Order: sequence, then structure tokens, then C-alpha cells
Amino acid sequence: MDACTPPPLVELRHVSFGYGDRVILRDLSLQVPRGKVTALMGASGGGKTTVLRLIGGQQRARQGQVLFDGQDVGRMDATSLYAARRRMGMLFQFGALFTDLSVLENVAFPLREHTDLPDRLVRDVALMKLQAVGLRGARDLMPSEISGGMARRVALARAIALDPELVMYDEPFAGLDPISLGTAAQLIRQLGDTMGLTSIVVSHDLDETFRIADHVVILGQGGVAAQGTPDAVRASTDPLVRQFVQALPTGPVPFHYPGPSMDEDFAPQGRSRR
Repeated sequence: MDACTPPPLVELRHVSFGYGDRVILRDLSLQVPRGKVTALMGASGGGKTTVLRLIGGQQRARQGQVLFDGQDVGRMDATSLYAARRRMGMLFQFGALFTDLSVLENVAFPLREHTDLPDRLVRDVALMKLQAVGLRGARDLMPSEISGGMARRVALARAIALDPELVMYDEPFAGLDPISLGTAAQLIRQLGDTMGLTSIVVSHDLDETFRIADHVVILGQGGVAAQGTPDAVRASTDPLVRQFVQALPTGPVPFHYPGPSMDEDFAPQGRSRR
């Protein structure tokens, strides 16, 4: 690392994780540079959302270290983990707004939960965050009264309510029309630049994600298949990366999920299986 380059805000060192006998991550190491937009991509089931859960402490690695600002999340006690999470924002897939709270109260929720600010100041901060995503005028609407794209923007305002250092986006473009998708991508880039955020974007939308990302990490077979600038990743000759970037139906990622052979599944009843 260059002497002038600040240490990464997030770093995974030789991390392994799985569910039961199913291995998801195997000796995974990667860094998330401060103040940049890092895209975390790869085929479905490759461990992208699992990485976000490890960073947030919802899951604990079987082996290795998950470092947030130099501290191992897996070794934090409840108090330390709670403090670390206050420095993180999370945009859940499809927004995950509270349906019985107004747009304004959704954004104000983390401020009421995690600060002692007076009601008037909570309202002002929430309105400022809504202004940043272009939805201050929708403050009194309920989630059922706004579109999917607007809901995603309200969720983004809520994610930045506490002025976090890190914001994690889990499929922020899923299900959006082209206009809403472009708006969401522009907001991620602009808010990151304006607020100096470190952003991790999990997405399958190749073109839009590559357009806003500074750094791209492609996960495959439990580890890092490729990483670098968007242009460098596009030029990769790795078969798995080529399959993903070029949307090829055949390649290292198989069409069929692993399972018993056809003979085993369709053997006549009573016939011995070898």
C-alpha cells in the first residue's frame, strides 16, 4: 500500500463461511477503499449478500477476519458492534420501509432510535435527507402511496440519516424502470462524492454499476475471480468473469444445480442403487 493511501475502511482477510456443509466463501480476501464506490458482483449464490452480512455482524466468519476501520467485527462484543453499526448505513433490497410510518417518519426513525436530538431537530435533519434525494415534497405520504423507485430513494435517505461512513446497497436497482434506475445510480454516486462516503454496491446491473463504480470485485467459486477498475474487469480473460460480463449461458457457472445423477433419481423402485 502506498504511504499516502489511507488504509481501507473494510477488509476481509482469508475469510471462510458456509451454511452447514455448503461452502459459500473460501479463503476470501478483499479490500474496500475509503471514499470510493466499490461494486461487489458475481453470479447468484456467489456470496455477495453474505459479505454484507459479515461486515454488519449479522453473520460471523468461520475463519479469517472481517475488519471495519481496523477492528475485527467477528470479535466485537454487543456494545462495540452496536457502535460500529451506527457508522454504517444499509439500503435493503426493495427498500424495506415501515409501512405504517410516513415517508418523513421512516427517515426520522434511526435518528429517534440512536440519538437524543429534540423532535424539531429530528424533523429538520430528516427533511434535509429527503431533500438530498429529491423527495422532501413527499414527506407526508405513506409507503403505499409512492412508487417503487421513490421508495428506494426514501430508503436511501434513511440509510444516510446518521451520516454514516459506510453505506451498503443490496441490489439497489432491482425492479426499477430505466428512469428510476438512472436516478438511483446518480444518487449513489453524488451522495458518495458529496458526503465522502465509502459505498459497497451489490448489483447484477452491469452497465449502470460499472458506470458509477471506482472499483469492481467479481466473486466466483468462493473467492475473488477478478478485481480492479471497471475497464480492467471488462478486459479480464478469466472464463468465469467473461461468462458474467458477457452474459453467456454456458461456462464455469453451470446451468444445472449439483445433484444426484439421472440414473439415481429415475431408477425403478426396488432396483438397487450403486
